Amino acid sequence: MLLYTAAVPPFMKNGLVIGCERTRQVVVIDPGDEVDDLLAHIRAERLDTVAILLTHAHVDHVSGVARARRELQVPIWMHPDDRPIYAAAVDQGRLFGLDIEPLPPVDHYFAGDGMWGTVGDYDVSLRHTPGHCPGNVCFAFNRTGETPASEGLVVGDTLFAGSIGRTDLPGGDYPTLMRAITEVLFSYPDDTVVFPGHGPDTTIGRERRSNPFVLDWMRQTGAR
Repeated sequence: MLLYTAAVPPFMKNGLVIGCERTRQVVVIDPGDEVDDLLAHIRAERLDTVAILLTHAHVDHVSGVARARRELQVPIWMHPDDRPIYAAAVDQGRLFGLDIEPLPPVDHYFAGDGMWGTVGDYDVSLRHTPGHCPGNVCFAFNRTGETPASEGLVVGDTLFAGSIGRTDLPGGDYPTLMRAITEVLFSYPDDTVVFPGHGPDTTIGRERRSNPFVLDWMRQTGAR
């Protein structure tokens, strides 16, 4: 699988280009302030972008959407529960002293969990994982015919290496987030690679065994 990740200050948020090494088809996920790096990589590698997918609509994950949409001319996909956050992204950027280009309309909204589509030889499916915000989703990539998420999970700001997404922003809810992690993400095998919205990659097994927030939640609730 093709995978390119970039992150730049101030948010150091991971933007991704993921796709098929044979067909060179890719999707761009969460283009933010690192959008120029993502677009330069796409041009240099002569990749065929088919969509812009958003794990959620917080400003650090969408600040480059307008630039990406203008250059790539592909549809934007997002969960409908994050429409208010997407609409407020420019104002949210001002709170951080950032001048965010007005965002283009979202072209399509995810209809629910399940298969989203194919990118070359890979299937892409999604699961709704709210808690950090109402519309956070994760994307599972697997080679067609192989185990779901055999190539990894893109999880937005739900789960990090050794940490979890914050829940003190509008629409955040801690119990909802922890259920998304322990009931949805942890339904995948331990060797599933996790690509978070910030920080290094991890695996489901590593977070199940050692994430302090997860372990504390399991102690409190008796979850397994």
